[in-house]
This record gives sequence, structure tokens and C-alpha cells, in this order.
Amino acid sequence: MTPQDPTPPRPTGPDVPAWLAQLHGALPGVRAEELSRFQPPESGGRHSAVLVLFGEDEHGPDVLLIERAHTMRSHAGQPAFPGGALDPDDGDPASTGPVRAALREAREEVGLDPSGVEVLGVLPALWLAPSGFVVHPVVAWWREPHPVGVVDEAEVAAVLRVPLAELVDPASRVQVSHPSGYLGPAFEVRDLLVWGFTAGVLDRLLALGGWDRPWDRDRLRPLDPQAVALARRGATFPAGLPDAAGGGSAP
Repeated sequence: MTPQDPTPPRPTGPDVPAWLAQLHGALPGVRAEELSRFQPPESGGRHSAVLVLFGEDEHGPDVLLIERAHTMRSHAGQPAFPGGALDPDDGDPASTGPVRAALREAREEVGLDPSGVEVLGVLPALWLAPSGFVVHPVVAWWREPHPVGVVDEAEVAAVLRVPLAELVDPASRVQVSHPSGYLGPAFEVRDLLVWGFTAGVLDRLLALGGWDRPWDRDRLRPLDPQAVALARRGATFPAGLPDAAGGGSAP
């Protein structure tokens, strides 16, 4: 290290692979306004958590996603992170509650063994205005990967480990437009369209991790009527989207 090229020290915590080190170091400095201009209210709202789980296999670094069952009351048919609402037993949302909830939900949804997971940090809470949910994204490293799959078909239709190389491929990147006027980043991967809240979080984390690549932001894909209809069952929209575009319940 030289004075002309300073390298900030990595925060103390679990040893992570080199490809994850930049994101690990960036997490403590992430500000809420970097993720969304709509911040949770000082009080109120129902708290929930999602697990953003980074792992690695023969295809390289990846992230765990699920496709929610099309019959679900919320987020029906949508690619998402494992997660759900905090239970009273999870604890304080301002303390260990989000981590407990995210790991518990991942165990219930995909059979994840939490003993092989290292939590790297909890991002600032995000406000899903149409549904009134306060969502806490929990970022983790899958230190000891193992086979996972659908545990309850009533909740999850599919479980996918999507390589980061596929997510950052410019050919996979689009912006989606919603009839309400919403425009946001999305990913076309594994015959799925990842959009809304999940795509927004992924888009930011890929940048923080130093993995993103330039892509054509003028490449636009209107959401098809089926996607819009399913999304209206739940809070799949970014914070601040008008209720007319689709209210609902928890992620």
C-alpha cells in the first residue's frame, strides 16, 4: 500500500473469499438513501426480512433466488430472495430480529442449514409504501453450501442459484416499465424476469461488489399483463409506487 493508492482495511468479521471482499467492506457504509429515496416512518409498519445469500459452486460466485408460488397471497409468481415477516420470537427489528427471521424463513422455504451461513451485514431498512412493510435485507455468505430445494410447494415454485456472471452479463440487463409509470432495473436470467424490489437490491449490491458491467439502459421491456396481475397480489413494487398500481401484503 502506498500513500498514492490507499487501501481501506477490511472490517473485522468472518473471512470471506476474495471475490466477496469488496462487498463485505462496503456494507457498513451503505446509506439508506443509496437504496431508496423512500425511508421507513419513525414508527409503524410491519417488519420483514429477506436473505441475500452469496455462495460459490463449479459455475463460480452466485446468489440464491426463489420463484414464489403463483397461488401466494403476496409476491405471487415473482423471483425473490427467501424471506418473510418477523415473528414475535425473532426479536427486536433494531437488533437480531431481521437476521433470525431471514435465516428462519430460508430454512422453511428452501431447507437452508443456517449453521453454514455467515451473516456479513444488514442493509438499512427499506419502505414498501403500498403494503406498509419495512424490509430488512440481510446479506450473507454461504460458507458451507449444500443442496437446497422447494420445501413447501404452496409457497415456493422453484429454487435457483444464479451465477453472478449471468446477472452482470449486459445481455441479461433490461429496464422494465409498468403501466403506472414505474421504470426500474431488471434481469432476464434462467427464463425468469427478476424485477421490482429484488432487482433493485441486486442492482445496488452488484455495483457495491465491483461486479457490474456497463449495459444498455435504453433497452426497455414493458411488463406483460400476467406479471402485472400477479404482482398486484402483493408488495412487489419499489417504495412509493401508487397504491393504484398494486397494494398488498408482505414480501
